[in-house]
Amino acid sequence: MTEAALARWRARVDAALDAALPDPARAPQRLHAAMRHGVLNGGKRMRPLLVYATGSALDASDAALDAAAVAVELIHCYSLIHDDLPAMDDDALRRGQPTVHVAFDEATAILAGDALQALAFEQLTAAPQAADVRIAMLAELARAAGVAGMCGGQALDIDATASRPPPAPMPPGAPPRAEETRLRASCLSLEYVERLHALKTGALLRCAVRLGALAGQATPAQAAALDAYAEALGLAFQIRDDLLDIEGDAATLGKTAGKDQAQDKATFPALLGRTASHARLQALSTQMQAALEALAIDTEALARLARQVVERQH
Repeated sequence: MTEAALARWRARVDAALDAALPDPARAPQRLHAAMRHGVLNGGKRMRPLLVYATGSALDASDAALDAAAVAVELIHCYSLIHDDLPAMDDDALRRGQPTVHVAFDEATAILAGDALQALAFEQLTAAPQAADVRIAMLAELARAAGVAGMCGGQALDIDATASRPPPAPMPPGAPPRAEETRLRASCLSLEYVERLHALKTGALLRCAVRLGALAGQATPAQAAALDAYAEALGLAFQIRDDLLDIEGDAATLGKTAGKDQAQDKATFPALLGRTASHARLQALSTQMQAALEALAIDTEALARLARQVVERQH
């Protein structure tokens, strides 16, 4: 039943996103087409699924969760468009397709991201909850998207990369352990990297769970347990992402593989090494399970999403 529910929610949010986006036949057509290219191009839809899974566990209807699910995914898609720009990660491939600035142009990509961010908040203002709940939802989304969330994390990422000199090349035939030691030495502290990714990646995942909790009128105890789950999920998602960058390939990932290592990014494998990163991932999986077990509600869908985060191949 859980897999069927996840499939139903994916189809539901895809339809809702399509309905929320502007008609590409209307002016400005190029901007509208770029917005749709950045959103309706597949993707795991992890964040809206977290909204639905959390709210459903608290007996909220799908209809009560649609606006929050759409809003959080629009923010995520806007962030990807801007992350891929030459001034940021300079990537040409996203979800197996050309990134928005490649398919269109840089100026249009910037505008598409800006417009998607504005549309996200517009969608949330129309949520069916009472006004005080809508305001709380808007505040959560704003924090997750701003300097206390994604933007702040991206700034820390830029600072981390810019502040470190390029690592010296290893001599030919150097063993992998020496390479891992060199990478760890070139990185910042574990505390810095965890804070960076708690903002850049974790904040919006945590926000998705909180939006579902607000819609489902979670009790303070339930909200605390869901927050503990979401904190571990966000960190696990990033560690898995970092590992896939060095263990995956572009065809499977749908984006350029190996870019983090090539740019000497502040990643968990670079700091801890692969073995310790995999161990940390498993520890976070245990933390998520414990947080869900503290909830006296049906958390099967949330548990399934946690497993997907830990085991995903793209």
